[in-house]
Amino acid sequence: MQEAPQLINNYLNYQRVIRGRSEMTLDQYQIDLALFFKFIKASREKIDLKDEEVFNGIDISGIDNDFIVSVTREEIYEFFNYAATERLNISRTRARKLSAIKSFYKYLTTKLKLLEENPAADIESPSIKSSLPKYLSLNESIGLLDAIKNDEHSKTVVRDYAIITVFLNTGIRLSELVGINLSDLDKELRSVRILGKRNKERIIYLNEACREALTAYIQIRANDVQIKDKNALFLSKFHKRISNKTVQWMVKKYLDMADLGNKFYSVHKLRHTAATLMYQTGKVDVRVLKDILGHEQLNTTQIYTHVSDASMENAMSMNPLAKIKKGEDTKDE
Repeated sequence: MQEAPQLINNYLNYQRVIRGRSEMTLDQYQIDLALFFKFIKASREKIDLKDEEVFNGIDISGIDNDFIVSVTREEIYEFFNYAATERLNISRTRARKLSAIKSFYKYLTTKLKLLEENPAADIESPSIKSSLPKYLSLNESIGLLDAIKNDEHSKTVVRDYAIITVFLNTGIRLSELVGINLSDLDKELRSVRILGKRNKERIIYLNEACREALTAYIQIRANDVQIKDKNALFLSKFHKRISNKTVQWMVKKYLDMADLGNKFYSVHKLRHTAATLMYQTGKVDVRVLKDILGHEQLNTTQIYTHVSDASMENAMSMNPLAKIKKGEDTKDE
């Protein structure tokens, strides 16, 4: 990635140190802001926006404060027209980009006092279609676990089984799982301390399936004499803390092996799966589910209170008129 202008670096440091944003969030901020300022520079210098190679090669490291604070609301609108028509960004992606731009210019306005007015402040976010979370059914979840059990070739099968078991039973985020340390687990493996978004800690209680899978993995981990990250729970084949990408690749591999690869499932869908199964099958109260998932707002959790297709189908069949058919005599004999 190209070097960013100093103002952007200062903003990212503010978000990291003061706001406690995760590195993943900061990386996305940097990508979105870099694209935005490349567009502004290309527009002002009449560079062909459709020439992807030329556009990607635009260097924004040298743009100064005057350039950044001179951006107008009209230029921001033009950028989002470009994002929609040329880059084919969906509403959710455009909304995320707008959030990054608004936040950056708010920082320049309220913290650094470089502007009297935030040029992005009054721009409305694109409406995002509300959709139900995609998740694995109970049988699909069991099939995924069975696919790992039946893998006779992987040297990390015990680790992989533990990871996916934890995902499916706790609903923790990918970054949270990767960040777990041995010191975060209690001695009896009944709970684990999780560092969530904005560095907020919470305790997740582990069920029997998690304890059994983690016990088996920790016993194998103890035999690794080349460990480089001594406190990291889950290790890669390089004896270091496992990365997000390695976990994503591993989950995709086993989804394919379980014949679920064509359903567009992913690591995050395992979080949806855990939440949905806990609510629908385990009858977990939505407020308890909110704390388990680490949501700040209850309305974020309430998406999991949707009624399953099976429940709706059953409700329809329970209608007393469900068996009344044309041509049948419905009168009492």
